[in-house]
Formats: sequence, structure tokens, C-alpha cells
Amino acid sequence: MKHLRIVLSTSLAALIAVPAAAQDHSMHGMEGMQMPAPAAKPAPKKPTVRKKAPRATSPRPTSRPASPAGPLPAPKSKSEAAEKPLVGPIEESAGSGSMDQAGMNHSTMNHSAMSGMGAQDSTAPHDMASMGAMQMTGTALPAGDALPPPVPSDHYADRQFPAAEMAQSRDAMMRDQGGNSFGLIALNIFEYQAHHGRDGYRWDGEGWYGGDINRLWLKSEGEGQFGRRLDSGEVQVLYSRAIDPYFNLQAGVRQDFGPSPKRTYATLAFEGLAPGMFEVEGGLFLSTQGDLLGRAEGYYDQRITQRLILQPRAELNFAAQDIPENEIGSGLVNLELGLRFRYEFSRQFAPYLGVSYYRKLGDTALLAKAAGENVHATSAVAGVRFWF
Repeated sequence: MKHLRIVLSTSLAALIAVPAAAQDHSMHGMEGMQMPAPAAKPAPKKPTVRKKAPRATSPRPTSRPASPAGPLPAPKSKSEAAEKPLVGPIEESAGSGSMDQAGMNHSTMNHSAMSGMGAQDSTAPHDMASMGAMQMTGTALPAGDALPPPVPSDHYADRQFPAAEMAQSRDAMMRDQGGNSFGLIALNIFEYQAHHGRDGYRWDGEGWYGGDINRLWLKSEGEGQFGRRLDSGEVQVLYSRAIDPYFNLQAGVRQDFGPSPKRTYATLAFEGLAPGMFEVEGGLFLSTQGDLLGRAEGYYDQRITQRLILQPRAELNFAAQDIPENEIGSGLVNLELGLRFRYEFSRQFAPYLGVSYYRKLGDTALLAKAAGENVHATSAVAGVRFWF
């Protein structure tokens, strides 16, 4: 019985000691204790790849040209490629052994092998100088300082053909294209004037016939009151020559008619288009009695629309000496300002409405006051402008 107790106590002590020895103290961080290294995992087995028999074709070169970045690495098996997937783009950090944000160590990577993975063949060298030369072509070339070629003369064809024959050809071309004669008749003002006293009328027109350079010009203007004789009127017959693309120089004869003494004048005038699209004209008139008169006028067509036109107009007359028989004093004779608003049913026909202001000036105004006449008048006008 005593021996049985000894055996039972011994067995019970052994059972208690076995679990205590089996406990793992690796997580307690005790000093002086070294963790055993984990057992290495066995390497995965490489799959067996069957080799195919070579085809009966022409032999291919087995060697490839070396890449400038280094020799190409040996091909990896599918299992190795699965274990180490490619991540791109890959850039090196500062330091050969540093880790990037993804936790990859670039010091262990073969960047020369990755340079051969592009879509194009990396073995072809890139000549940057030749690429720059290809871009600098055509209009991309730098500006030079060479002189321009000489400007051809007006008659450039005379270098290749007889000058006399080319002159005849040019004359025929001018006759066909621009040397024809044509004409125009226009009434710029043809209106009824309503003002204090007797209503009146006025006209101002012109006509010409000829070519681009030389023309025969006819001008006429005048005014009067209904129920009375004509106050004044004149006709000018002029030779006109173009002195540049915008102005004509004119010379001829002016003849006055009306109740005043009839006078004949030698005339020197101009007409043209001033800068700003102002139509201007003027002239000097020397009578057979030695009287010298002058005139300047201008107007401007301000288009509101393609058919509505507002035309301001001004006319100024002066005399070099007194002409009592015509009630004209020396200096400024009279001034007229007008504003007319017309509507063009067509370019040839345009009725208008407006206002006109007339005033005698200087010694002429004094002569009018002495005769009991008004020196100024404001008129509402209605008329038509047409040409054909």
C-alpha cells in the first residue's frame, strides 16, 4: 500500500510538469533570450516545360545584340513572375538602398532589364542633334538677313517679248477693261423750301461724260421763290482731269442768269474725296469785268442703315471786292448749313427731309439791311435726290 502511494504521487508530479514546459515565452520580451529562427519554406517546384522539336525552316540567329543598358536577363518562369509582380512607373529614391512609398527596395532591382520592355526597340540610338535638325525646317528656320528679290517692273513682260507688241496689247486691254467712255447725271438737291414769307425752291446738280482720266463736266445750281422771278442761277461747263485716285482738277466757263446782271466767269475748280470720306469741292471765278469770287462746299454721308443716310452739308461764298449791282460786298458773302435725312429706295432714287439755314455775312449783310431785306432764314426742306 505504501509503494502504491509513492507511484501515484510520482505520476501526478510528472503530469503537472509536462504542460508547464510546453508554454511559448517568445512574446514576453525577456532579456537574454533569443528567438529561434523560423523554418525556411521549401521552394516551389518549377513546372516541367516540354521542349518542342525545331521546325524545318531557315536557321535564325540565336544571339541578340546587347542593349546599351546591359545584357537582357534570363526569362522567368510563370511562378516567379507571379511571386514578383511588376509595379510601374518605378523611380529611384535618394540613396541606392532606400525604400519608396510602396516599400520596394530599388537597390535590388535590375533597371537595365526593365529598359528593354518598351514598345520600340531600345537598341536604336537616339541622336538628339538629328532630331533637332528635323524640326527646324520650313518656316521654323531662323529668320535670315538676305535682301528680298527685286520688285518686277510695271511692264515685266517686255523682258521676254518685243516692247512695241506688248504696248499694243496693253492699249487693247485698257480699251476693253477700263478705257471706255461713260456718263452720269445727278441731282444732289432738288427741294421745296418752307420758311417765313414766300416759300421757295432750290436745285444743285451735275453731269459728266468721259473716261477714268479725262471728262467733260456740267454743273448747275440756283434758287428762287414761288410767284417771283428767279433769284439766282448759274451753269458751269468744265474740262476735268484726274490728278490722283481721289481728286479732279477742273477748268472752264461759268455763266450766270437771272434778274441780276448776267456775268461770264473763267473758272478754275477742284472736286474730290477728302480723308474721312468727305466730299469736297471749290473754285475760283474771274468775271469779264475783273470781279473775283470764290466758293467752298462739302458734305458727308453718314449711313444709319444700308438705306437711311444722314447728310450734313455746308457751303461758303466770298468775294474779293464789292459788286453793288449784284448786292455783294467784299469778304465773306453768305453761309449755308443744311442737314438732310434721306431714304434710298434704290441707289438712284432717294427722297429726303431736312432743315437748311442761310445767312448773309459782312458787307453783303449791310447791303441787305439797307435794302430792307432779311439777312438770315431757316427753312424746312423736302426733296428728292436721284441720278441716272
